[in-house]
Amino acid sequence: MTETTQQLTVGQVAERFGVTVRTLHHYDEIGVLTPSQRTWSGYRLYTEADLERLATIVLYRRLEIGLEEIAALLDGGPDVAEHLRRQRATVITRIDELRALVTALDHALEAAMGNRPATTEDLKAMFGAGFDEAYAAEAQERWGDTPAWSQSQARTAAYGTADWAAVKAEMDAVNAAFVAALTAGEPAVGVAAMDAAEAHRRHIDERFYDVSYAMHRGLADMYVADPRFTATYEELAPGLAAYVRDAIYANADRHA
Repeated sequence: MTETTQQLTVGQVAERFGVTVRTLHHYDEIGVLTPSQRTWSGYRLYTEADLERLATIVLYRRLEIGLEEIAALLDGGPDVAEHLRRQRATVITRIDELRALVTALDHALEAAMGNRPATTEDLKAMFGAGFDEAYAAEAQERWGDTPAWSQSQARTAAYGTADWAAVKAEMDAVNAAFVAALTAGEPAVGVAAMDAAEAHRRHIDERFYDVSYAMHRGLADMYVADPRFTATYEELAPGLAAYVRDAIYANADRHA
């Protein structure tokens, strides 16, 4: 009998698949992977079919699919092929986003070698349509007498090209997280979307001005009320502006 046809113990399976014994016990307890055999003394034994099922579970977990959804897929629930096609599209999107992030980080690294003050031309090159001097003037007129504006001006006054490149990379990563969650069909009230919303809040809080959850809700409302903000998000993915707003609201509720 070869090793591939042997019935393996929980320890042998854990070592082969790089999971913990505790994890395998948990899978057994919730019914997502119950070993087909037992020794005379009651120890778990995994058959070849069990190992094939576990290999699929490990793949799905790497795709960040929940255990309940995995169990439904494995036991004849939703269309597995269609589900995998959607997951594949999501992974491809992430690959493209990560490549763009690497490029942004490369630019940040180049700038870090000489972190000179950023010029208007530098900011236009980094942020493209996202940077408009008219917007800055309008923002100052609307919020120039607020503590948030003063705090933001004080922080960004010291930013050089490397700092702004890092800001751009962080902003792109947050937007990519929102797009990935939306594309994968995650609800705006789901963990992935709320985590992206929290990363969005922390980015502003750490880079510009203190952002409470109540203030974050106000920003979220602006993203759908102001056509310019809405258009920026809609260019990334249809429906993203409202999705971001709803995720920010859900995250605020989560931290209430």
